[in-house]
Amino acid sequence: MNILFVCTGNICRSPTGEAVLRRMADAAGLGDAVTVDSCGTHAYHIGQPPDARAQAAGERRGYDFSGQRARQIAIGDFDRFDLILAMDGGHLDRLRRAAPAGRGDRIRRFLEFAPGAGRRDVPDPYYGGAEDYELALDLIEAGCRGIVAMLLEERQTA
Repeated sequence: MNILFVCTGNICRSPTGEAVLRRMADAAGLGDAVTVDSCGTHAYHIGQPPDARAQAAGERRGYDFSGQRARQIAIGDFDRFDLILAMDGGHLDRLRRAAPAGRGDRIRRFLEFAPGAGRRDVPDPYYGGAEDYELALDLIEAGCRGIVAMLLEERQTA
């Protein structure tokens, strides 16, 4: 399965989702069955690495951000990825408007995979402090656990 995380500039939430899911999928023995990437809805930070604060929060928990560079979503992503995960409602709306006919079913709100999180959106930590990055990471870990559980269940029923 090919999974794409999407946030605004592809420097905080979506690269964190990419790093977290990559590690969790590997730990669950799914690394060879899952491809993970991330992008942004806007071109603000193309070519830049993830925000240093996002990296610091993730690296404290053992996540690897090496090699990640921000990019903007491309029309081909709607064909290439099986699951396109919007970090908040604004991203969800933008992705639905941009999706070619017949590809909207691939787009989901990320926190659908963490029903116990008590939120619909992963808040943008960019203008906040360290605690905002920790909250975003907590929510992203919860959603990624849900995705791994779904993938393991699909593997068992296949």
